[in-house]
Amino acid sequence: MNPPVCPFDVAIVGDCCLDLVLYGLPDILPPERELQAESMAMRIGGSATISAHNLSCLGNAVGFVFASADDSFGQFCRTRLNAAKVDTTRAVDRRGGATGVTVILQHAHLRHMFTHAGVIASLTLEDIDLDYVCRARHFHMASYYLQRGLTPDIPELLRRIKGRGLTISMDPNDDPDNTWDRTALDALQYVDVFMPNENEACRITGEDNLENAIRFLVQRVPLLVIKRGAQGASAFKSADSWHVPAYPVRVVDAIGAGDSFDAGFLHGYLRDWTVERCLEFGNLTGAWSTTASGGTDAFFERESQEKLWQAWSLRGTGSSLRKKHGSRSGIH
Repeated sequence: MNPPVCPFDVAIVGDCCLDLVLYGLPDILPPERELQAESMAMRIGGSATISAHNLSCLGNAVGFVFASADDSFGQFCRTRLNAAKVDTTRAVDRRGGATGVTVILQHAHLRHMFTHAGVIASLTLEDIDLDYVCRARHFHMASYYLQRGLTPDIPELLRRIKGRGLTISMDPNDDPDNTWDRTALDALQYVDVFMPNENEACRITGEDNLENAIRFLVQRVPLLVIKRGAQGASAFKSADSWHVPAYPVRVVDAIGAGDSFDAGFLHGYLRDWTVERCLEFGNLTGAWSTTASGGTDAFFERESQEKLWQAWSLRGTGSSLRKKHGSRSGIH
């Protein structure tokens, strides 16, 4: 008898919010002044949402579980997710609640971010339909610390999912409280691919030095992927390590670049690509997201999708890709 076909390539549990982006503000923001932005954009946001949206646009079947308010912002988010063919049928109804909002002040060389979590923080373990989630081949967990109602039970959620035979990836993202609860380390025993950036790797492990953080984490997960922004991305598996430089593009903003990297990397991971090829595609999709406003617009329009795949087909791996064996050098 043939095994049952999984209806989803990826199931994701995480945050869904609205991103309100203001462009062209000065780096220094004096109080009691009415400062004028040059332009504004309203986009869907949240690490899990951006990864779900972009994975679907890349051609993966995605089921997404999130807390959903019935206000106008929530309707905007669901409409955009459904337009990208993300399955939202198990979104948890928080009728009467407020959709989370992140206001992003995009300056020339940095940004400020202010988030009201809204119903994001209300999601709990009891809300998640485990049978629905486990209809996927792979599970991705995002925004570990932002989901305060779920955070203490994420290790248990991952244990149950792992027991059903799924592979698991996790992107911790930032901790707004800056406490970096160590339950994340308990969750890692069930994670196949851990995907922090440099700062997150250090903060979660309590290490000041990235080299030490990598040594700590590589003993706890089968595959560690470190996102390094303009320096590209690195991966570590047992004694092997890889590094791929960033893909050069003209940047509009970096909103969701790490989440878009996750989408590209997991797209390859689900297809059993080599680690270096996954890194390379993750770097391309992460960079691609920065070419349009917000974290999803570069993937939604067909013309932009076609240009992405053209860039991938024309890539030159020989000069840009380096693989190192038994070495932890070249990661700073």
